[in-house]
Amino acid sequence: MFAVIKTGGKQYKVAPGDILEIEKLEVSAGDTLNFDEVLSFGNDDAVEIGAPLLQKSAVHATVINQIRGDKIIVFKKNRRHNYRRRNGHRQDLTLIKIEDFTIAGKKIAAPVKAEKIKTKKADTAPQATVDAAATEE
Repeated sequence: MFAVIKTGGKQYKVAPGDILEIEKLEVSAGDTLNFDEVLSFGNDDAVEIGAPLLQKSAVHATVINQIRGDKIIVFKKNRRHNYRRRNGHRQDLTLIKIEDFTIAGKKIAAPVKAEKIKTKKADTAPQATVDAAATEE
């Protein structure tokens, strides 16, 4: 199950449980966000595409944190003119986690994935002993 949303002038393909870095939004950590600009929605059976948006649809997310992106170096140079400029830039980002979808007014939760259960098995198999005389041959 996935949806394509639009925020910050960009489009993102999201699924429940995804963690995204998007353009900074003026919200604090722990707040809930609703992205109303849903462009398409798809699951195993079919894909719905809006024209341009799906009506009565939203993607619900929780804000994890406000962060800053990696530093990008901006370097300008003109040959033979002794012109060089070096600047750095770090973009402000909002870290969000996608919770669930509302499509055509119906809330769609993430499908529950079967978790692998790990059990500890005691080593009951007898350990093979190596004969010292057999290894020297």
